[in-house]
Amino acid sequence: MHKIADVEIQHDIMVANKKLAQRNQRILDKANVFSVDVLGAIGSGKTSLIELLIKKSDEKIGVIAGDVISKFDAGRFQQYNIPVVGLNTGKECHLDAHLVEHAIEDMPLDEIDTLYIENVGNLICPVDFDLGSHMRMVVISVSEGDDTVEKHPLIFKDADLVVINKIDIADAVGADAEKMVNDAKYLNPDVKIIKSSLKTGEGLNEIIEAIKDFRNNLC
Repeated sequence: MHKIADVEIQHDIMVANKKLAQRNQRILDKANVFSVDVLGAIGSGKTSLIELLIKKSDEKIGVIAGDVISKFDAGRFQQYNIPVVGLNTGKECHLDAHLVEHAIEDMPLDEIDTLYIENVGNLICPVDFDLGSHMRMVVISVSEGDDTVEKHPLIFKDADLVVINKIDIADAVGADAEKMVNDAKYLNPDVKIIKSSLKTGEGLNEIIEAIKDFRNNLC
């Protein structure tokens, strides 16, 4: 009986989160703001990628920085003089639509074109929690191991864009970047996959174009 109750409670939470996510997206759509949920493990390069997107973009950018303690990444984004809202999750290992709803309230939506939502560094917990974003981008690095994709299938099944980062050190860490590509394609045949090295800039322009193409295809 306890197991049944747990399942029902979990179901209710997910239904409520989905409704809030849909409301978040309606608010963003009304403001003509395109949003990207950026997921990945700690050290994958999420923050560095968003920084580069800010520097390279000709659009007005806003960032919601989610983390157990958000002040560190939020501080990195604030140096670019853009709207930033930090979300501290405390013990929680993911953002949810309710947290993002409050962050959106503090975001000057009329001043931005694209909103990047940096999720908590984790490849498991954020999977089931829709935030109301238009696009999900998963960032992984070869230093996590070339079996990372097959160990975390659900997050890649729902991804719109997969960035495989740090390919410049693949040989040094004994990782096969092509295996990671093939694993992601097996799980999600339609997903866009880009191999990159944010340190050298390889793949960055392709990532920028992929995000633009995704947004254009929504119109």
